[in-house]
Amino acid sequence: MRWPKMGEQFKRKAAAMLELPGEVALNLPKVIVTGRIQVIVENHRGIVAYDRECVRLLVEAGEVAVSGRDLVLRSILPDEVIVEGEICAVRFL
Repeated sequence: MRWPKMGEQFKRKAAAMLELPGEVALNLPKVIVTGRIQVIVENHRGIVAYDRECVRLLVEAGEVAVSGRDLVLRSILPDEVIVEGEICAVRFL
């Protein structure tokens, strides 16, 4: 078994034993979708691309892409981004 995979398994088991949320222990993004009007992405690493049809955010395991119409970045904080507009899809790239 490869070392990185063993490290991830250890983190998962430790998080479960300590009852820690996965986004905290494993550095995963937390994505909250409210209907078709808002997406909140916590634990991001920055904005890769932004226009009125697509917002791409860098996360630990790749990217999160929010696509839709009339998208607006309502809030940009060091650990959270709020995207509003007519949301059509949220994808992990």
